[in-house]
Amino acid sequence: MFTTFNEMVEIAKKRGPKRCVVACAEDFPTIEALYEAYREGIARGVLFGNKGKILEIMSQLKIDPSEFEIVDCATEKEAVSKAVREVAQNGDFLMKGQITTSNFLRGVLDDKLGLRGEQLLSHIALLQPALYHKILFVSDGGINVELDLKKKIEIVRNAINFVRSLGLSIPKVALLSAIERVNLNMQETLDWAVITRMGEEGTFGDCIIEGPLALDVAFSPQAAKVKKVKTQISGDVDILIVPSIATGNIMCKALQYLGGAKICGIIVGALKPVVMLSRSDTRETKLYSLSLGNIVS
Repeated sequence: MFTTFNEMVEIAKKRGPKRCVVACAEDFPTIEALYEAYREGIARGVLFGNKGKILEIMSQLKIDPSEFEIVDCATEKEAVSKAVREVAQNGDFLMKGQITTSNFLRGVLDDKLGLRGEQLLSHIALLQPALYHKILFVSDGGINVELDLKKKIEIVRNAINFVRSLGLSIPKVALLSAIERVNLNMQETLDWAVITRMGEEGTFGDCIIEGPLALDVAFSPQAAKVKKVKTQISGDVDILIVPSIATGNIMCKALQYLGGAKICGIIVGALKPVVMLSRSDTRETKLYSLSLGNIVS
């Protein structure tokens, strides 16, 4: 298990290049990141989108177009559909380009295109916070809007299985809320209590799950002591499960823009990995996501 993003990039380099299919690739940071990933032996880009715009960006960046496969598409919908079908049949992983998340996911979730499996899809953000000693995983701040207990269970399962696949044998999971006790007026506290019990009974395999937990208790043993919360994971959490998509999205972007955290993200549950974060992400952030896609493909 890597402890920094630089280690993640180095692991991807050693694995050799993977075939990355990009939907709506007419985007400066995306093409910059793909070119760097190509030079570093991480990924070979297959670009779907407006070929004219893609070539113009490459011209401005002084990038040789022959280093990529470029598929011209007349519309955004066509680019997404063709990219999803291509990665399902021939690619190693899919990447979101200059397109809204909702339109991108519409293609990923289309049963006819061959990428969607039977599992619930959920988003996992990986962060390297400036003031934390290891990589932090946050889910789900990117896909699922309306959550019930069943979906929360699947989100937890996806996150644990994903982290375990990276080499962490016993993930420590914090189920986040505003408080540390069950409150009948706060649905997530009821759901977290159920999932915590499931974890204790071995439903998710080897892991430590605690919740509901407030964020301060999750990260500060002193806060846990003052609040008299018994915990095995305070100060050493691996996975944060958030109660809503807004909570996860806002927290990750706050850590990124106000706290200087490095970040990348992936969708799990599909038949092939799908790397996805914000359209506003930098070349560096997109390179991290490409490296992650390489490792998990």
